[in-house]
Amino acid sequence: MDDRALQRLTGWAAVGMLVFWAAQFPLYLVQDPSVEIYDGAAGAAEAWRIRNIIFTRILLDLGLYVTAMVFAAGLGDLIRRADTGYRWAGSLVVASMAVWVGVTLVANGLEGGLALDAMAPDPDPSVNRALTMGYILIYNSSIAFAVTGLFLGAAGWSAAATGVLPRWTRWIAYLGVLLCAAAVPSMYGGPLDPAGFYNAAGWGPVIVANLPPAVWLVLAAVLMLRRPAPVASGAEDQ
Repeated sequence: MDDRALQRLTGWAAVGMLVFWAAQFPLYLVQDPSVEIYDGAAGAAEAWRIRNIIFTRILLDLGLYVTAMVFAAGLGDLIRRADTGYRWAGSLVVASMAVWVGVTLVANGLEGGLALDAMAPDPDPSVNRALTMGYILIYNSSIAFAVTGLFLGAAGWSAAATGVLPRWTRWIAYLGVLLCAAAVPSMYGGPLDPAGFYNAAGWGPVIVANLPPAVWLVLAAVLMLRRPAPVASGAEDQ
């Protein structure tokens, strides 16, 4: 596959990621915000009510992960082709995406377990609470921030340094890295409260986990689909 074809494939994979991500957003709005996270019985009842929504979100996530791995593999190879001095950086892009996908798959499994237990003839409220506590730090929280920041930093820096993306795009990625780093300690932010700004379930971390990567991906998708492929060189970043 030549550079231009790979660049277009990578750009379309980024578009696919954005489509699957955007399709999930309205599905999170159907949850009842008044349900107390620590209330296992109420959580089990809510999981039963939206069980099919949960399964649909997981299904969309699977599509997101497939396109994400195609994007990361393509971006990593484009970086290596553009400048052989950045081979390790291209490998880091792929590896960090693999970790990002891997830990989120764990969260999907735990959330799916909520719905499966809620479908039992006699659902156990303690299962709901335990699984919720298990995935809360992964979904839009501290664990996700660490790997999201690593991917954004590696991808934003190396793609700009090798000319795969314009140099100014790195600053969008760096901003995302700083926001993710600032939000990692949110797990110390007190009791879980979706209405609060800074805690493991707060709305501030949710924005940080989704907005910076989405903005950078939009730019990456548009630029890869519209601009010519970079010319391979051995030049170092300046």
